[in-house]
Amino acid sequence: MRNHEILAVYGTDYKEMTKKILQEAVLEERIPSKKSRIGIKPNLVSPSEASWGATTHPEIVAGIIEYLQERGFCNLVMLEGSWVGDKTGDAVEVCGYGRLSKKYGVEFLDMQKDTSVACACAGMELKLCSQVKTLDFLINVPVMKGHCQTKVTCALKNMKGLIPNPEKRRFHALGLHKPIAHLAAGIRQDFIVVDNICGDWDFEDGGNPVEMDRIMAAADPVLCDAYVCHLMGYEVSEVPYIQMAEELGAGCADWKKAEFRELNTPVKEVILPKNRKVVQLQDAVEEVESCSACYGYLIPALSQLKEEGLLSQLKEKICIGQGYRGKTGKLGIGQCTCRFQWSLKGCPPTEKEIYDFLKNYIEINT
Repeated sequence: MRNHEILAVYGTDYKEMTKKILQEAVLEERIPSKKSRIGIKPNLVSPSEASWGATTHPEIVAGIIEYLQERGFCNLVMLEGSWVGDKTGDAVEVCGYGRLSKKYGVEFLDMQKDTSVACACAGMELKLCSQVKTLDFLINVPVMKGHCQTKVTCALKNMKGLIPNPEKRRFHALGLHKPIAHLAAGIRQDFIVVDNICGDWDFEDGGNPVEMDRIMAAADPVLCDAYVCHLMGYEVSEVPYIQMAEELGAGCADWKKAEFRELNTPVKEVILPKNRKVVQLQDAVEEVESCSACYGYLIPALSQLKEEGLLSQLKEKICIGQGYRGKTGKLGIGQCTCRFQWSLKGCPPTEKEIYDFLKNYIEINT
């Protein structure tokens, strides 16, 4: 497999599909030695089963582990840190990674419990989880899905799971795109296996899965994400961190330079979303430096209110984000808006709490 190639395989036996695509890519030849410490990084953003469209299918990681162990690579670890507001340990159990760890004897490292180290990342100092620096080879296993703030999330943004929680909050205060690009320069991804089975094209934490039954493999994370933009109907320029990462030397941002090679044909016709719920709902929100979890729980709550015909009755903009700390206003979500007249506390509040709070606000004020 060449660095500009993106391989794709279709089917429903996800473990065997993974092994097939790794065999085609000849992954073993990319790894320095049999003794290399290999990290496998799934997306376990929250404790929700993979069928929900947010987290990496454990069968894919099982396929990676079996492929490596069958070829004599035994120094393996899984590592991830869920988003702020959820515990990695809960996601590990709900998503089936505890069972994987026991079955294959591969330790799962919780990055929310890891120490951190400040690192120079192409001109920006970022705090990375210490375990990252112990790896000789990193296999990234992101979910191809939408994101309520960055439109898409795949290989590059998935590295946020390898930074401590306070740094995740700081990323949002910095505007997400620039630090994500510098993170791409600070953490080398050696190989990417993309879970494109049923990712949600709207929400990072799932709920509206798009069934595609596809797994992809890539060597260039920037090219991977650029091609994901193409697949999801976005211009690369709409996701600024991709071109920023290219400028920092992390890869190629021209999706047209990718050679997309399918190993078989799709098992069924895929019906793609015609519109994005996030885009339709964002007009109700004034967002300044909000964390993914807080904003990510707000948007589905708004979607439910819209389906019930209540959102149109909301006359006030909903304020959310770290930019509102210490400020006053009318209607706010999250601890950062605690001085507002109407404020829902929590860091973050849950989707149900947000829905109940806003529904109550609408009923009282209409």
